Order: sequence, then structure tokens, then C-alpha cells
Amino acid sequence: MSILVIKDDDLKNLLIQITMKFKGFKDIDKPRSKVIEIFADPKYLGEFQEGFIRKELVSGIEGQDGTISKMYYKHGKHDMELTETITANRLPDTFEAHYHHIHMDNTMKCSFIALDDHKTRYEYEFEYTRINWFMPKLMAILFPSAYRKPAEKWMNNFKTLVEKQ
Repeated sequence: MSILVIKDDDLKNLLIQITMKFKGFKDIDKPRSKVIEIFADPKYLGEFQEGFIRKELVSGIEGQDGTISKMYYKHGKHDMELTETITANRLPDTFEAHYHHIHMDNTMKCSFIALDDHKTRYEYEFEYTRINWFMPKLMAILFPSAYRKPAEKWMNNFKTLVEKQ
């Protein structure tokens, strides 16, 4: 019988380079202008992002490149704070941002394509570029859907919200 012994430092080194990327799209039965209107307005965040509490401007002008905001969420008994930095706002075509949390960083890239006058394709890509806490790294290895599923749920919620308008 063999026993694998991994020291804490070895495990940290083993898990240090974890990144994850996933992408998808939602076809929304609304014109691109309506989709963008709701996407760009922070007042709608709580209607499709579960646990969202508020967004506070830290620096810059809302919606412009380089703008930094704090975003606050509540998940069960846990509070979460993210720092959002808009890296490229080219709406109505594309939007890119970086999100920082004490334990991880991720980027979001979105594209909005008019399929016709009443239908829009919302393409999204999320990439986790830094995960620096043991349990989230382990989750990323064993259960990558733990990261993908909440994002997909928010995209489905967004589609539903827009189509109800």
C-alpha cells in the first residue's frame, strides 16, 4: 500500500497556478439598446445578481474606463466585497472589467450583438486569474462548476429581467 504525503508548502506550490476561464452566451428577445440600457445601469444589479447589496463609486466617472467601484454582496452569513475596475467600456458593443477580492481576481468580457431589430446576443467570458486561498483553489480543481454555475445563473436572471421590461 502506498501513501501520498503532501506537506502544506508542497500543496500550496501545487495549487499556485490555477486559472479558470469559461464563456457562453444568451440570446435575449429585446433590442440591443434595451439590453445595454439595463446592463449599464447599476440600479438593476440587485434584480439579477443574488446577494447584491450596493455599489459605491470610489474614483472616476461612473461607466468610464479606469473607474473604480466597491461592490457589496451578502451570501448566507458571509459578506463579500469586490473592487471593480472598468478596463474597457465600448458600449454598446463591448464591456470589460477586472474584479478583485481578497482571495481571488477575475476578469469579465461582454459583447452585445444585434441579431435582428428585436433580438440581442449577450456573449460573456469570465477568467479567474488569481485564486490564493486553499479552499477556493481546491474547489476550482475538484468542482469548477462551483464558479461557472453562479455566473450562468446571473446571466439567466439578466435575460429574464430584460425580457420582462
